Amino acid sequence: MTESLGFFLDSLSMGFMQNALFAALFSAVACGVIGSLVVVNRLVFLAGGVAHTAYGGVGLAFFLGTPVLPTTVGFTLAGSLAMGALTLTHRERSDTVIGVLWASGMALGVILLDLTPGYNVDLMSYLFGSILAVGTDDLYLMAGLNLIILVLVFFFYKDFLALSFDREFASARGAPVAFLHFLLLGLVALTVVMIIRVVGLILVIALVSIPPSLAGRHSSSLRAMMFFAVMWSLAFCLLGLFFSFVFNISSGAAIIAVAAMAYFLVISLGWLLRTLFRPHHQEEP
Repeated sequence: MTESLGFFLDSLSMGFMQNALFAALFSAVACGVIGSLVVVNRLVFLAGGVAHTAYGGVGLAFFLGTPVLPTTVGFTLAGSLAMGALTLTHRERSDTVIGVLWASGMALGVILLDLTPGYNVDLMSYLFGSILAVGTDDLYLMAGLNLIILVLVFFFYKDFLALSFDREFASARGAPVAFLHFLLLGLVALTVVMIIRVVGLILVIALVSIPPSLAGRHSSSLRAMMFFAVMWSLAFCLLGLFFSFVFNISSGAAIIAVAAMAYFLVISLGWLLRTLFRPHHQEEP
């Protein structure tokens, strides 16, 4: 393992590894910040629907011959806004609406790729991620999307805070609840597109939900939760990158496997500590 670590550290001088490190950093920031809002607002399933809808954008990009990430950004934003509108007007059946759009996006992507003449693309990198394949142009786009996300969250932080803990209170204090709902889904769409190349469409939902879930266990505020979620996300991305490099396995799957193991380990340790140190009340005779 020591030799593998040394070889990994030596490889950091290579361009593709440096791109991977920047991609991990950008993804961690977006997932930590937006993932915290998703988890607190209990929108994980909705975020999963947005993520899978993005596959339609990938198919559309190859069908039209346009750049993949910019095309996917536009398609996913449109899909997330449609999903937001339908879930607001059909609250009692929101899970059904999300499921339909989830499947429709995937189906459209497959159909468009089938109709694309002579395409020869490694779709596995979009489905399961390939952080080592992130290029310089991808990094510029990721940096721009990160900037947009951070500026909007900073500007609407107090409204998001009120919305996250009490929707009725947020509405009573004059917060634009419907607008914030659509804005959050739009930010989720930007985050999803950003981390497509890191963990893939299939595994996006895990990186959006696991780090904030762990961060929420030791955070006293939403701001602290976002910070710790970024740290967790960055740790998972770096460890996953290391294991994928050493064992020659899929980087996206390695990142999510590390995150899942950490999640279950923390949950198990928490349960064990509560059990061991639970106060025992002796019955009085």
